[in-house]
Amino acid sequence: MVRPTATTPREGGPAARPSSLSATDVDTTDWPAQAADTIERVVQNVRDKTTGPAINAARWFVAGLFLLIAGTTALILLIIMLVRLLNLYLPDSVFGEDHMWAAYGILGLVFSAVGLVLLHKRHPAPIDA
Repeated sequence: MVRPTATTPREGGPAARPSSLSATDVDTTDWPAQAADTIERVVQNVRDKTTGPAINAARWFVAGLFLLIAGTTALILLIIMLVRLLNLYLPDSVFGEDHMWAAYGILGLVFSAVGLVLLHKRHPAPIDA
């Protein structure tokens, strides 16, 4: 059942104006429920506007932290794998029986070359007008 208010029409007549309602026309028996509903609605709006973005930011932070840790772990394992593969496939006739130093040297040269290329790309050449 809909309670008559200032904006809803009454049964059997046109919409009532706020000035035409008397004290007996207003339903005051359910004011505790109305107050509780209003408080609940206000608290829900405040919660949606404050904790919603905070929870979303926390989720992104945790996902980013997980990706950072997983990416670092994958990079370390990739480097270990490359060193072991190089050590396995380097010829003993060229580098000797113990050639782990050569695997480290080759990967060091590769990573240094990549670093120099990236360092060069960091500062593009100035454009003369």
